[in-house]
Amino acid sequence: MAGITDAPFRKVAERFGAGMVVSEMIASNALVVGNQEMARRLRKPNTLPHMVQLAGCEAEWMTRGAKVAHDAGADIIDINFGCPSKRVTNGFAGSALMRVPDHAMTLIDAVVSATPLPVTVKMRLGWDDDSLNAAEMARRAVDAGVKMITVHGRTRQQFYKGTARWELVRAVVEAVDVPVVVNGDIIDLAAAREALKLSGAAAVMLGRGAQGKPWAIGQIGAGLACQDGPDAPESDELIAIISEQYEDMLSEYGMAVGLRAARKHLDWYAEAAGIALDKPTRTAFLNSEAPAEVLGMIRTIFSGDWKAAA
Repeated sequence: MAGITDAPFRKVAERFGAGMVVSEMIASNALVVGNQEMARRLRKPNTLPHMVQLAGCEAEWMTRGAKVAHDAGADIIDINFGCPSKRVTNGFAGSALMRVPDHAMTLIDAVVSATPLPVTVKMRLGWDDDSLNAAEMARRAVDAGVKMITVHGRTRQQFYKGTARWELVRAVVEAVDVPVVVNGDIIDLAAAREALKLSGAAAVMLGRGAQGKPWAIGQIGAGLACQDGPDAPESDELIAIISEQYEDMLSEYGMAVGLRAARKHLDWYAEAAGIALDKPTRTAFLNSEAPAEVLGMIRTIFSGDWKAAA
């Protein structure tokens, strides 16, 4: 979720009752040598526990990265064994580590030894259907000191195709005595309940299901607790939230990068709101390099009048 669960996005999710938010994936080696993009991802934007996700393939960098995160105020360190992107797996990090369990455990040992903070792991079911080794890796991780496991119900080779197989996460739940979180295709309360039922997990994690609707995290959490959750923002409130996130992103990234980074969020907000933009309007909305123009279009597009006209 690099470039998605940034500080402005997590700020909105927390406002609407998210129980926990996780930083964007941070490359441990780049963080240690002072890469400014990784330092940006490390900043704590909220009052929830600061959960920092580190990725890497070498114990030394993971050790040093964990210490940097600790010194920067992290409350929990999560290790990424789940990212399926070719850029990450070609560097022998992310879900590529599911193929080399012994080496993966050296990274866990390094992080657990480097900091007194709780250490968690995010993983997939395995590299492919011939190596569904999540349960065994989770057991070994917990033996090494990991306090929580999150499992995306796909293999790496599935990427995001097909459907998440929540029932296969149950093997992980049965293998360990720490909380297991189920992830993948959780887009609403019904899906969350079904994922918990099939997996036996203790909690759910949203990723893509929160794109364009970061309040869904708090809504689903409240629903699972049989409580009234926050209402989805509409009209003026929705306009204010999108505008604030847009301006926060320009501040977070700087103008040039922020304009590009904000495009996908604006597009997701429109899609989630059921607003079908004609091609010229969508092009102008997403490609404008004038913040004042974009803010004006947010007010127009997300008003009730626009939706009625569409």
